[in-house]
Amino acid sequence: MFLQFPLVSKCGKIARLYEESQSTHEKTFTIVLEEFPGGPDTFLIAVKFCYGVRLELTPRNIVVVYCAADYLEMTDEYGEGNLISKSESFFHKNILRNWKDCILALQSSELVMSRAEKLQILSKCLNALSMMVCTDPSLFGWPMMMYGSLQSPGGSILWNGINTGARIRSSESDWWFEDISYLSVDLFERLIKTMEARGIRHENLAGAAMYYARKYLPGLGRWQGGQSGKTRTVASFSLTPAAVDQKVLLETIEKLLPEKKGKSFCRFLLGLLRVALILGVTDSSKDSLERRIGTQLELATLDCLLIPTYSDSDTLYDTECVERIIHHFMSSESRITTFSPSSFELETSPSSEPLRKVARLIDSYIAEVASDVNLKSGRIRSLAEALPESSRQLHDGLYRAMDIYFKAHPWLSEKEKEELCNVIDYQKLSIDACAHASQNERLPLRVVLQVLFFEQLQLRTALSSFLLETESAPAGPLPVPGDMAGQIVQRDGWVTVVRENRVLKVDMEKMRSRVRELEEEFTHIKQEMKKVSKSHSSLSSPRLLSKKIGCKLIPGSSDPQPDTVESSGPTPRASLEQARFSRHSRHRKSFSLF
Repeated sequence: MFLQFPLVSKCGKIARLYEESQSTHEKTFTIVLEEFPGGPDTFLIAVKFCYGVRLELTPRNIVVVYCAADYLEMTDEYGEGNLISKSESFFHKNILRNWKDCILALQSSELVMSRAEKLQILSKCLNALSMMVCTDPSLFGWPMMMYGSLQSPGGSILWNGINTGARIRSSESDWWFEDISYLSVDLFERLIKTMEARGIRHENLAGAAMYYARKYLPGLGRWQGGQSGKTRTVASFSLTPAAVDQKVLLETIEKLLPEKKGKSFCRFLLGLLRVALILGVTDSSKDSLERRIGTQLELATLDCLLIPTYSDSDTLYDTECVERIIHHFMSSESRITTFSPSSFELETSPSSEPLRKVARLIDSYIAEVASDVNLKSGRIRSLAEALPESSRQLHDGLYRAMDIYFKAHPWLSEKEKEELCNVIDYQKLSIDACAHASQNERLPLRVVLQVLFFEQLQLRTALSSFLLETESAPAGPLPVPGDMAGQIVQRDGWVTVVRENRVLKVDMEKMRSRVRELEEEFTHIKQEMKKVSKSHSSLSSPRLLSKKIGCKLIPGSSDPQPDTVESSGPTPRASLEQARFSRHSRHRKSFSLF
Protein backbone atom coordinates (compact mmCIF):
# COMPACT_ATOMS: atom_id res chain seq x y z
CA MET A 1 0.00 0.00 0.00
CA PHE A 2 2.97 2.29 0.65
CA LEU A 3 4.15 1.92 -2.92
CA GLN A 4 0.68 2.13 -4.37
CA PHE A 5 -0.48 5.21 -2.52
CA PRO A 6 1.30 7.93 -4.63
CA LEU A 7 0.02 6.40 -7.86
CA VAL A 8 -3.51 6.02 -6.55
CA SER A 9 -3.55 9.58 -5.25
CA LYS A 10 -2.33 11.12 -8.53
CA CYS A 11 -3.77 8.83 -11.19
CA GLY A 12 -7.55 8.63 -11.60
CA LYS A 13 -7.39 5.51 -13.75
CA ILE A 14 -5.32 3.56 -11.23
CA ALA A 15 -7.49 4.79 -8.34
CA ARG A 16 -10.64 3.57 -10.08
CA LEU A 17 -9.11 0.20 -10.86
CA TYR A 18 -7.89 -0.12 -7.28
CA GLU A 19 -11.36 0.54 -5.90
CA GLU A 20 -12.79 -2.10 -8.22
CA SER A 21 -10.23 -4.60 -7.01
CA GLN A 22 -11.09 -3.92 -3.36
CA SER A 23 -14.68 -4.97 -3.96
CA THR A 24 -13.51 -8.42 -4.99
CA HIS A 25 -11.57 -8.90 -1.70
CA GLU A 26 -8.47 -10.06 -3.54
CA LYS A 27 -5.25 -9.95 -1.56
CA THR A 28 -3.07 -9.01 -4.52
CA PHE A 29 -3.70 -6.02 -6.77
CA THR A 30 -2.71 -6.60 -10.38
CA ILE A 31 -3.33 -4.10 -13.14
CA VAL A 32 -2.51 -4.27 -16.84
CA LEU A 33 -2.20 -0.96 -18.68
CA GLU A 34 -2.87 -1.94 -22.29
CA GLU A 35 -1.59 0.31 -25.10
CA PHE A 36 0.07 2.67 -22.69
CA PRO A 37 1.28 5.76 -24.63
CA GLY A 38 5.04 5.86 -24.94
CA GLY A 39 5.76 2.51 -23.36
CA PRO A 40 7.69 1.77 -20.14
CA ASP A 41 9.96 4.83 -20.37
CA THR A 42 7.01 7.20 -20.37
CA PHE A 43 5.35 5.31 -17.50
CA LEU A 44 8.56 5.71 -15.51
CA ILE A 45 8.38 9.48 -15.99
CA ALA A 46 4.79 9.52 -14.68
CA VAL A 47 5.76 7.39 -11.67
CA LYS A 48 8.65 9.70 -10.80
CA PHE A 49 6.29 12.66 -10.96
CA CYS A 50 3.89 10.90 -8.58
CA TYR A 51 6.70 10.27 -6.12
CA GLY A 52 7.81 13.88 -6.21
CA VAL A 53 10.86 13.54 -8.40
CA ARG A 54 11.58 16.69 -10.36
CA LEU A 55 10.19 16.33 -13.88
CA GLU A 56 11.96 17.95 -16.86
CA LEU A 57 9.65 18.53 -19.80
CA THR A 58 11.28 18.97 -23.22
CA PRO A 59 9.99 19.33 -26.79
CA ARG A 60 11.03 15.73 -27.37
CA ASN A 61 8.97 14.21 -24.55
CA ILE A 62 6.12 16.68 -24.05
CA VAL A 63 3.72 14.93 -26.41
CA VAL A 64 4.17 11.42 -24.99
CA VAL A 65 4.07 12.72 -21.39
CA TYR A 66 0.93 14.69 -22.16
CA CYS A 67 -0.70 11.60 -23.70
CA ALA A 68 0.42 9.39 -20.77
CA ALA A 69 -1.03 11.83 -18.25
CA ASP A 70 -4.30 11.84 -20.16
CA TYR A 71 -4.29 8.03 -20.24
CA LEU A 72 -3.73 7.84 -16.45
CA GLU A 73 -6.31 10.62 -15.91
CA MET A 74 -3.85 12.72 -13.89
CA THR A 75 -6.15 15.72 -13.63
CA ASP A 76 -6.25 18.43 -10.95
CA GLU A 77 -9.08 16.50 -9.31
CA TYR A 78 -6.43 14.13 -7.96
CA GLY A 79 -4.02 16.83 -6.91
CA GLU A 80 -3.38 20.47 -7.66
CA GLY A 81 -0.80 21.03 -10.36
CA ASN A 82 -1.11 17.50 -11.61
CA LEU A 83 0.72 16.21 -14.67
CA ILE A 84 -1.98 17.08 -17.19
CA SER A 85 -2.09 20.74 -16.18
CA LYS A 86 1.69 20.98 -16.13
CA SER A 87 1.98 19.33 -19.56
CA GLU A 88 -0.75 21.50 -21.07
CA SER A 89 0.79 24.69 -19.67
CA PHE A 90 4.26 23.80 -21.01
CA PHE A 91 2.80 22.86 -24.37
CA HIS A 92 0.94 26.15 -24.89
CA LYS A 93 3.56 28.49 -23.44
CA ASN A 94 6.71 26.93 -24.87
CA ILE A 95 5.94 24.60 -27.75
CA LEU A 96 3.34 26.51 -29.75
CA ARG A 97 5.39 29.72 -29.66
CA ASN A 98 8.60 28.26 -31.03
CA TRP A 99 9.18 26.91 -34.50
CA LYS A 100 11.84 24.39 -33.62
CA ASP A 101 9.92 23.05 -30.63
CA CYS A 102 6.84 22.51 -32.78
CA ILE A 103 8.88 20.51 -35.28
CA LEU A 104 10.42 18.39 -32.52
CA ALA A 105 7.05 17.84 -30.83
CA LEU A 106 5.47 16.70 -34.09
CA GLN A 107 8.35 14.39 -34.86
CA SER A 108 8.10 12.78 -31.40
CA SER A 109 4.34 12.24 -31.75
CA GLU A 110 4.71 9.26 -34.09
CA LEU A 111 4.36 6.79 -31.20
CA VAL A 112 1.16 8.32 -29.82
CA MET A 113 -0.50 9.56 -33.00
CA SER A 114 -4.09 8.51 -32.21
CA ARG A 115 -4.18 9.94 -28.67
CA ALA A 116 -2.31 13.08 -29.74
CA GLU A 117 -4.96 13.58 -32.39
CA LYS A 118 -7.67 13.14 -29.74
CA LEU A 119 -6.05 15.82 -27.55
CA GLN A 120 -5.74 18.13 -30.63
CA ILE A 121 -1.99 18.32 -30.10
CA LEU A 122 -1.27 17.70 -33.78
CA SER A 123 -3.78 20.22 -35.13
CA LYS A 124 -2.50 22.89 -32.73
CA CYS A 125 1.12 22.30 -33.79
CA LEU A 126 0.22 22.33 -37.48
CA ASN A 127 -1.77 25.56 -37.12
CA ALA A 128 1.09 27.16 -35.22
CA LEU A 129 3.62 26.19 -37.90
CA SER A 130 1.43 27.45 -40.74
CA MET A 131 0.93 30.73 -38.91
CA MET A 132 4.68 31.17 -38.34
CA VAL A 133 5.38 30.49 -42.02
CA CYS A 134 3.12 33.42 -42.89
CA THR A 135 4.85 35.67 -40.34
CA ASP A 136 8.36 37.04 -39.97
CA PRO A 137 10.19 34.17 -38.22
CA SER A 138 12.49 36.57 -36.37
CA LEU A 139 9.54 37.44 -34.11
CA PHE A 140 9.58 34.04 -32.44
CA GLY A 141 12.76 34.29 -30.42
CA TRP A 142 15.32 32.60 -32.67
CA PRO A 143 18.06 32.44 -34.32
CA MET A 144 18.18 28.80 -35.20
CA MET A 145 18.63 28.57 -38.97
CA MET A 146 22.17 28.83 -40.30
CA TYR A 147 21.66 31.58 -42.87
CA GLY A 148 24.86 33.22 -41.73
CA SER A 149 26.62 34.25 -38.59
CA LEU A 150 24.80 37.58 -38.46
CA GLN A 151 21.40 36.70 -39.85
CA SER A 152 18.25 35.30 -38.32
CA PRO A 153 15.85 33.06 -40.25
CA GLY A 154 13.55 35.97 -40.93
CA GLY A 155 16.38 37.97 -42.45
CA SER A 156 17.06 40.34 -39.49
CA ILE A 157 20.64 41.26 -38.71
CA LEU A 158 21.89 40.07 -35.34
CA TRP A 159 24.47 41.69 -33.06
CA ASN A 160 25.72 39.47 -30.22
CA GLY A 161 22.53 37.44 -30.57
CA ILE A 162 20.31 40.51 -30.29
CA ASN A 163 17.81 41.26 -33.02
CA THR A 164 18.69 44.74 -34.32
CA GLY A 165 15.58 45.03 -36.47
CA ALA A 166 17.65 45.81 -39.57
CA ARG A 167 16.58 43.81 -42.59
CA ILE A 168 18.79 41.99 -45.02
CA ARG A 169 17.64 42.31 -48.59
CA SER A 170 16.55 38.77 -49.25
CA SER A 171 13.51 37.43 -51.03
CA GLU A 172 13.94 33.84 -49.84
CA SER A 173 10.66 32.27 -48.85
CA ASP A 174 11.89 28.68 -48.60
CA TRP A 175 13.68 28.88 -45.27
CA TRP A 176 11.21 26.36 -43.79
CA PHE A 177 11.56 23.66 -46.46
CA GLU A 178 14.38 21.80 -44.74
CA ASP A 179 12.80 21.72 -41.29
CA ILE A 180 9.43 20.33 -42.31
CA SER A 181 11.15 17.72 -44.48
CA TYR A 182 11.97 15.82 -41.25
CA LEU A 183 8.31 15.11 -40.66
CA SER A 184 6.68 11.84 -41.66
CA VAL A 185 4.68 11.63 -44.88
CA ASP A 186 1.34 11.81 -43.06
CA LEU A 187 2.32 14.83 -40.97
CA PHE A 188 3.89 16.55 -43.96
CA GLU A 189 0.71 16.05 -45.98
CA ARG A 190 -1.42 17.44 -43.17
CA LEU A 191 0.89 20.41 -42.74
CA ILE A 192 0.77 21.30 -46.44
CA LYS A 193 -3.02 21.09 -46.44
CA THR A 194 -3.18 23.27 -43.32
CA MET A 195 -0.94 25.86 -44.98
CA GLU A 196 -3.08 25.76 -48.10
CA ALA A 197 -6.21 26.40 -46.05
CA ARG A 198 -4.46 29.36 -44.40
CA GLY A 199 -3.80 30.89 -47.82
CA ILE A 200 -0.09 30.33 -48.37
CA ARG A 201 0.96 30.72 -52.00
CA HIS A 202 0.76 27.60 -54.13
CA GLU A 203 4.26 28.26 -55.49
CA ASN A 204 5.71 27.91 -51.99
CA LEU A 205 3.68 24.80 -51.25
CA ALA A 206 4.81 23.22 -54.52
CA GLY A 207 8.41 24.11 -53.70
CA ALA A 208 8.12 22.46 -50.30
CA ALA A 209 6.62 19.31 -51.82
CA MET A 210 9.34 19.16 -54.48
CA TYR A 211 12.04 19.64 -51.83
CA TYR A 212 10.56 16.84 -49.73
CA ALA A 213 10.34 14.49 -52.71
CA ARG A 214 13.93 15.14 -53.81
CA LYS A 215 15.17 14.43 -50.31
CA TYR A 216 13.60 10.98 -50.03
CA LEU A 217 13.57 9.97 -53.71
CA PRO A 218 17.24 9.93 -54.76
CA GLY A 219 16.30 9.21 -58.37
CA LEU A 220 15.05 12.79 -58.71
CA GLY A 221 18.52 14.25 -58.15
CA ARG A 222 19.36 14.63 -61.84
CA TRP A 223 15.94 16.12 -62.67
CA GLN A 224 16.29 19.25 -60.54
CA GLY A 225 16.73 21.36 -63.66
CA GLY A 226 20.05 22.82 -62.58
CA GLN A 227 18.71 23.97 -59.22
CA SER A 228 21.14 23.20 -56.48
CA GLY A 229 19.09 22.52 -53.42
CA LYS A 230 20.37 24.59 -50.50
CA THR A 231 20.75 22.37 -47.46
CA ARG A 232 19.75 24.30 -44.37
CA THR A 233 20.96 22.90 -41.11
CA VAL A 234 19.51 23.68 -37.73
CA ALA A 235 21.98 25.08 -35.24
CA SER A 236 20.25 24.61 -31.90
CA PHE A 237 18.74 21.18 -32.45
CA SER A 238 19.29 18.13 -34.63
CA LEU A 239 16.66 16.07 -36.39
CA THR A 240 16.75 12.59 -37.84
CA PRO A 241 15.28 12.00 -41.29
CA ALA A 242 11.89 10.35 -41.31
CA ALA A 243 11.51 6.73 -42.35
CA VAL A 244 9.26 6.88 -45.38
CA ASP A 245 7.80 4.42 -47.85
CA GLN A 246 8.90 5.77 -51.23
CA LYS A 247 5.84 4.46 -53.03
CA VAL A 248 3.46 6.07 -50.52
CA LEU A 249 5.55 9.23 -50.59
CA LEU A 250 5.35 9.55 -54.37
CA GLU A 251 1.59 9.00 -54.44
CA THR A 252 1.18 11.59 -51.67
CA ILE A 253 3.40 14.17 -53.37
CA GLU A 254 1.45 13.76 -56.61
CA LYS A 255 -1.76 14.68 -54.78
CA LEU A 256 -0.18 17.67 -53.06
CA LEU A 257 1.27 19.25 -56.22
CA PRO A 258 -0.85 22.13 -57.53
CA GLU A 259 -1.93 22.61 -61.12
CA LYS A 260 0.83 24.88 -62.38
CA LYS A 261 3.10 25.26 -65.40
CA GLY A 262 6.79 25.96 -65.74
CA LYS A 263 9.94 24.50 -67.28
CA SER A 264 11.46 23.40 -63.97
CA PHE A 265 8.10 22.08 -62.78
CA CYS A 266 7.60 20.09 -66.00
CA ARG A 267 11.09 18.66 -65.63
CA PHE A 268 10.29 17.66 -62.06
CA LEU A 269 7.05 15.96 -63.15
CA LEU A 270 8.90 13.95 -65.81
CA GLY A 271 11.45 12.84 -63.22
CA LEU A 272 8.64 11.95 -60.85
CA LEU A 273 6.98 9.89 -63.59
CA ARG A 274 10.22 8.05 -64.23
CA VAL A 275 10.54 7.12 -60.54
CA ALA A 276 6.83 6.21 -60.43
CA LEU A 277 7.34 3.68 -63.22
CA ILE A 278 10.24 2.17 -61.28
CA LEU A 279 8.30 1.92 -58.01
CA GLY A 280 5.13 0.64 -59.64
CA VAL A 281 2.67 3.16 -58.23
CA THR A 282 -1.06 2.94 -58.74
CA ASP A 283 -2.51 3.56 -62.19
CA SER A 284 -4.39 6.62 -60.97
CA SER A 285 -1.19 8.33 -59.80
CA LYS A 286 0.60 7.43 -63.03
CA ASP A 287 -2.27 8.70 -65.18
CA SER A 288 -2.42 11.92 -63.19
CA LEU A 289 1.30 12.55 -63.73
CA GLU A 290 0.97 11.87 -67.47
CA ARG A 291 -1.98 14.25 -67.66
CA ARG A 292 -0.07 17.00 -65.81
CA ILE A 293 2.88 16.59 -68.17
CA GLY A 294 0.62 16.57 -71.22
CA THR A 295 -0.88 19.96 -70.34
CA GLN A 296 2.60 21.54 -70.57
CA LEU A 297 4.38 19.26 -73.03
CA GLU A 298 5.66 22.26 -75.00
CA LEU A 299 7.92 23.07 -72.00
CA ALA A 300 9.52 19.61 -71.89
CA THR A 301 13.00 18.77 -73.16
CA LEU A 302 14.17 15.76 -75.12
CA ASP A 303 16.45 14.34 -72.42
CA CYS A 304 13.58 14.30 -69.91
CA LEU A 305 11.20 12.71 -72.41
CA LEU A 306 13.50 9.74 -73.03
CA ILE A 307 11.94 7.52 -70.36
CA PRO A 308 13.49 4.04 -70.28
CA THR A 309 11.33 0.95 -70.29
CA TYR A 310 11.14 -0.67 -66.84
CA SER A 311 8.79 -3.49 -67.87
CA ASP A 312 9.52 -6.73 -69.69
CA SER A 313 9.44 -5.02 -73.08
CA ASP A 314 12.42 -5.43 -75.40
CA THR A 315 12.46 -1.77 -76.42
CA LEU A 316 14.80 0.72 -74.80
CA TYR A 317 12.31 3.54 -74.29
CA ASP A 318 8.70 3.66 -73.14
CA THR A 319 7.11 5.03 -76.31
CA GLU A 320 3.61 4.08 -75.18
CA CYS A 321 3.90 6.41 -72.20
CA VAL A 322 5.03 9.26 -74.45
CA GLU A 323 2.15 8.60 -76.83
CA ARG A 324 -0.32 8.86 -73.94
CA ILE A 325 1.27 12.15 -72.92
CA ILE A 326 0.81 13.43 -76.49
CA HIS A 327 -2.88 12.49 -76.40
CA HIS A 328 -3.26 14.40 -73.12
CA PHE A 329 -1.61 17.39 -74.77
CA MET A 330 -3.98 17.23 -77.72
CA SER A 331 -6.95 17.00 -75.35
CA SER A 332 -5.79 20.13 -73.53
CA GLU A 333 -5.13 21.91 -76.85
CA SER A 334 -8.44 20.91 -78.46
CA ARG A 335 -9.54 24.55 -78.39
CA ILE A 336 -6.87 25.40 -80.96
CA THR A 337 -8.32 25.90 -84.44
CA THR A 338 -6.86 23.54 -87.00
CA PHE A 339 -5.79 25.39 -90.15
CA SER A 340 -5.00 24.04 -93.56
CA PRO A 341 -1.29 23.57 -94.36
CA SER A 342 -1.27 26.52 -96.75
CA SER A 343 -3.05 28.85 -94.35
CA PHE A 344 -0.99 31.83 -93.34
CA GLU A 345 -2.90 32.10 -90.07
CA LEU A 346 -1.13 29.01 -88.78
CA GLU A 347 2.14 30.93 -88.69
CA THR A 348 0.80 33.95 -86.88
CA SER A 349 -1.68 32.36 -84.48
CA PRO A 350 -0.36 32.46 -80.89
CA SER A 351 -2.33 29.34 -79.99
CA SER A 352 -0.46 27.28 -82.61
CA GLU A 353 3.00 27.98 -81.16
CA PRO A 354 2.80 25.24 -78.46
CA LEU A 355 1.64 22.79 -81.12
CA ARG A 356 4.64 23.57 -83.34
CA LYS A 357 7.03 23.23 -80.38
CA VAL A 358 5.58 19.85 -79.49
CA ALA A 359 5.83 18.73 -83.13
CA ARG A 360 9.54 19.61 -83.23
CA LEU A 361 10.05 17.86 -79.88
CA ILE A 362 8.29 14.69 -80.98
CA ASP A 363 10.18 14.60 -84.30
CA SER A 364 13.43 14.77 -82.33
CA TYR A 365 12.14 12.09 -79.97
CA ILE A 366 11.27 9.76 -82.87
CA ALA A 367 14.71 10.31 -84.38
CA GLU A 368 16.31 9.45 -81.03
CA VAL A 369 14.39 6.22 -80.44
CA ALA A 370 14.47 5.16 -84.10
CA SER A 371 17.89 3.51 -83.70
CA ASP A 372 16.38 0.88 -81.38
CA VAL A 373 16.44 -2.35 -83.38
CA ASN A 374 13.54 -3.81 -81.37
CA LEU A 375 11.21 -0.89 -82.03
CA LYS A 376 8.33 -1.87 -84.28
CA SER A 377 7.37 0.23 -87.28
CA GLY A 378 3.81 0.54 -85.97
CA ARG A 379 5.07 2.36 -82.86
CA ILE A 380 6.97 4.86 -85.02
CA ARG A 381 3.94 5.51 -87.19
CA SER A 382 1.55 5.92 -84.25
CA LEU A 383 3.91 8.45 -82.65
CA ALA A 384 4.16 10.43 -85.88
CA GLU A 385 0.40 10.38 -86.46
CA ALA A 386 -0.43 11.37 -82.86
CA LEU A 387 -0.10 15.02 -83.91
CA PRO A 388 -2.20 16.61 -86.68
CA GLU A 389 -0.72 17.55 -90.04
CA SER A 390 -1.10 21.25 -89.29
CA SER A 391 1.42 21.00 -86.45
CA ARG A 392 4.40 20.67 -88.81
CA GLN A 393 5.40 23.48 -91.16
CA LEU A 394 8.26 21.36 -92.50
CA HIS A 395 8.57 17.59 -92.53
CA ASP A 396 12.37 17.57 -92.51
CA GLY A 397 12.50 16.30 -88.92
CA LEU A 398 10.06 13.52 -89.72
CA TYR A 399 12.04 12.55 -92.83
CA ARG A 400 15.26 12.47 -90.80
CA ALA A 401 13.64 10.21 -88.20
CA MET A 402 12.40 7.80 -90.88
CA ASP A 403 15.81 7.71 -92.52
CA ILE A 404 17.45 6.81 -89.19
CA TYR A 405 14.85 4.09 -88.66
CA PHE A 406 15.46 2.64 -92.15
CA LYS A 407 19.21 2.66 -91.53
CA ALA A 408 18.80 0.79 -88.22
CA HIS A 409 16.28 -1.66 -89.73
CA PRO A 410 17.68 -2.73 -93.14
CA TRP A 411 15.48 -5.84 -93.15
CA LEU A 412 12.26 -3.87 -93.64
CA SER A 413 10.26 -4.73 -96.72
CA GLU A 414 9.36 -2.19 -99.39
CA LYS A 415 5.75 -2.28 -98.26
CA GLU A 416 6.64 -1.47 -94.65
CA LYS A 417 8.89 1.38 -95.80
CA GLU A 418 6.15 2.81 -97.99
CA GLU A 419 3.66 2.67 -95.10
CA LEU A 420 6.06 4.64 -92.93
CA CYS A 421 6.79 7.11 -95.69
CA ASN A 422 3.08 7.82 -96.07
CA VAL A 423 3.23 9.97 -92.93
CA ILE A 424 5.59 12.38 -94.71
CA ASP A 425 4.18 15.20 -96.80
CA TYR A 426 6.73 15.60 -99.59
CA GLN A 427 5.41 19.05 -100.45
CA LYS A 428 6.67 20.20 -97.02
CA LEU A 429 10.26 19.08 -97.50
CA SER A 430 12.94 21.73 -97.85
CA ILE A 431 15.29 21.90 -100.85
CA ASP A 432 18.09 20.18 -98.92
CA ALA A 433 15.77 17.42 -97.75
CA CYS A 434 14.46 16.89 -101.29
CA ALA A 435 18.00 16.71 -102.64
CA HIS A 436 18.92 14.14 -99.99
CA ALA A 437 15.77 12.10 -100.47
CA SER A 438 16.13 11.99 -104.25
CA GLN A 439 19.51 10.22 -103.84
CA ASN A 440 18.63 8.14 -100.77
CA GLU A 441 19.04 4.47 -101.61
CA ARG A 442 17.20 3.43 -98.45
CA LEU A 443 13.92 4.90 -99.67
CA PRO A 444 11.58 2.90 -101.89
CA LEU A 445 11.73 3.75 -105.58
CA ARG A 446 8.13 4.95 -105.61
CA VAL A 447 8.91 7.41 -102.80
CA VAL A 448 11.97 8.74 -104.66
CA LEU A 449 9.84 9.33 -107.76
CA GLN A 450 7.29 11.21 -105.67
CA VAL A 451 10.03 13.37 -104.18
CA LEU A 452 11.38 14.20 -107.65
CA PHE A 453 7.91 15.01 -108.90
CA PHE A 454 7.13 17.41 -106.07
CA GLU A 455 10.58 18.94 -106.34
CA GLN A 456 10.03 19.74 -110.00
CA LEU A 457 6.53 20.97 -109.23
CA GLN A 458 7.86 23.33 -106.58
CA LEU A 459 10.52 24.65 -108.94
CA ARG A 460 7.98 25.31 -111.68
CA THR A 461 5.53 26.98 -109.33
CA ALA A 462 8.19 29.16 -107.76
CA LEU A 463 9.70 30.15 -111.08
CA SER A 464 6.36 30.96 -112.71
CA SER A 465 5.25 33.05 -109.75
CA PHE A 466 8.56 34.88 -109.78
CA LEU A 467 8.27 35.63 -113.48
CA LEU A 468 4.70 36.88 -113.07
CA GLU A 469 5.69 39.16 -110.22
CA THR A 470 8.66 40.45 -112.21
CA GLU A 471 6.52 41.29 -115.24
CA SER A 472 3.75 42.90 -113.22
CA ALA A 473 6.06 44.79 -110.87
CA PRO A 474 6.45 48.56 -111.54
CA ALA A 475 9.78 50.24 -112.08
CA GLY A 476 10.08 51.56 -108.54
CA PRO A 477 10.12 49.44 -105.42
CA LEU A 478 6.79 48.89 -103.72
CA PRO A 479 6.38 48.94 -99.95
CA VAL A 480 6.00 45.45 -98.51
CA PRO A 481 3.98 44.82 -95.36
CA GLY A 482 6.07 43.87 -92.36
CA ASP A 483 4.39 40.52 -91.80
CA MET A 484 4.86 39.47 -95.46
CA ALA A 485 8.37 40.78 -96.05
CA GLY A 486 10.11 37.79 -94.55
CA GLN A 487 8.19 35.35 -96.72
CA ILE A 488 8.80 37.22 -99.97
CA VAL A 489 12.52 37.60 -99.30
CA GLN A 490 12.83 33.95 -98.45
CA ARG A 491 10.88 32.87 -101.53
CA ASP A 492 12.73 35.23 -103.89
CA GLY A 493 16.05 34.10 -102.49
CA TRP A 494 15.06 30.51 -103.17
CA VAL A 495 14.05 31.33 -106.74
CA THR A 496 17.35 33.15 -107.26
CA VAL A 497 19.25 30.06 -106.22
CA VAL A 498 17.26 27.96 -108.70
CA ARG A 499 18.01 30.39 -111.54
CA GLU A 500 21.73 30.42 -110.72
CA ASN A 501 21.82 26.64 -110.78
CA ARG A 502 20.24 26.59 -114.23
CA VAL A 503 22.74 29.18 -115.55
CA LEU A 504 25.60 27.08 -114.21
CA LYS A 505 24.22 24.01 -116.00
CA VAL A 506 24.15 25.90 -119.31
CA ASP A 507 27.73 27.15 -118.80
CA MET A 508 28.90 23.64 -118.08
CA GLU A 509 27.38 22.38 -121.32
CA LYS A 510 29.18 25.15 -123.24
CA MET A 511 32.42 24.25 -121.53
CA ARG A 512 32.08 20.60 -122.50
CA SER A 513 31.54 21.48 -126.18
CA ARG A 514 34.62 23.76 -126.21
CA VAL A 515 36.76 21.08 -124.64
CA ARG A 516 35.67 18.63 -127.33
CA GLU A 517 36.62 21.14 -130.05
CA LEU A 518 40.07 21.65 -128.51
CA GLU A 519 40.64 17.91 -128.34
CA GLU A 520 39.77 17.52 -132.04
CA GLU A 521 42.05 20.38 -133.02
CA PHE A 522 44.91 19.00 -130.96
CA THR A 523 44.51 15.61 -132.68
CA HIS A 524 44.68 17.31 -136.06
CA ILE A 525 47.89 19.14 -135.11
CA LYS A 526 49.53 15.92 -133.99
CA GLN A 527 48.76 14.31 -137.34
CA GLU A 528 50.34 17.24 -139.22
CA MET A 529 53.45 17.10 -137.08
CA LYS A 530 53.85 13.40 -137.82
CA LYS A 531 53.68 14.09 -141.55
CA VAL A 532 56.29 16.85 -141.27
CA SER A 533 58.68 14.66 -139.29
CA LYS A 534 58.43 11.89 -141.91
CA SER A 535 59.15 14.26 -144.77
CA HIS A 536 62.15 15.71 -142.92
CA SER A 537 63.71 12.33 -142.41
CA SER A 538 63.30 11.30 -146.08
CA LEU A 539 64.65 14.52 -147.68
CA SER A 540 68.23 15.71 -147.13
CA SER A 541 68.17 19.00 -149.05
CA PRO A 542 66.22 21.99 -147.95
CA ARG A 543 65.60 22.89 -151.55
CA LEU A 544 63.99 19.59 -152.22
CA LEU A 545 61.96 19.97 -149.04
CA SER A 546 60.81 23.40 -150.11
CA LYS A 547 59.83 22.15 -153.53
CA LYS A 548 58.07 19.22 -151.97
CA ILE A 549 55.84 21.38 -149.83
CA GLY A 550 55.58 24.16 -152.49
CA CYS A 551 57.64 26.94 -150.80
CA LYS A 552 60.53 29.16 -151.88
CA LEU A 553 63.46 29.76 -149.61
CA ILE A 554 64.36 33.30 -148.63
CA PRO A 555 67.72 34.18 -150.10
CA GLY A 556 70.53 34.99 -147.76
CA SER A 557 72.70 38.14 -147.70
CA SER A 558 75.17 36.65 -150.19
CA ASP A 559 72.58 36.13 -152.86
CA PRO A 560 72.89 38.62 -155.70
CA GLN A 561 69.27 39.02 -156.51
CA PRO A 562 66.83 39.48 -153.55
CA ASP A 563 63.55 38.08 -154.49
CA THR A 564 60.29 38.52 -152.65
CA VAL A 565 59.01 35.46 -150.89
CA GLU A 566 56.02 33.94 -152.49
CA SER A 567 54.27 31.00 -150.99
CA SER A 568 51.59 28.93 -152.48
CA GLY A 569 50.61 27.57 -149.01
CA PRO A 570 51.43 27.93 -145.41
CA THR A 571 54.74 26.64 -144.12
CA PRO A 572 54.74 23.85 -141.57
CA ARG A 573 56.10 26.10 -138.83
CA ALA A 574 53.61 28.83 -139.62
CA SER A 575 50.79 26.33 -139.62
CA LEU A 576 51.99 24.91 -136.32
CA GLU A 577 52.35 28.32 -134.65
CA GLN A 578 48.95 29.36 -135.96
CA ALA A 579 47.36 26.21 -134.55
CA ARG A 580 49.03 26.75 -131.19
CA PHE A 581 47.91 30.38 -131.06
CA SER A 582 44.37 29.37 -131.99
CA ARG A 583 44.35 26.71 -129.28
CA HIS A 584 45.65 29.05 -126.58
CA SER A 585 43.37 31.87 -127.58
CA ARG A 586 40.33 29.60 -127.54
CA HIS A 587 41.43 28.14 -124.23
CA ARG A 588 41.67 31.57 -122.66
CA LYS A 589 38.36 32.59 -124.15
CA SER A 590 36.58 29.51 -122.87
CA PHE A 591 37.70 30.21 -119.27
CA SER A 592 37.16 33.92 -119.38
CA LEU A 593 33.65 33.47 -117.88
CA PHE A 594 35.11 32.01 -114.71
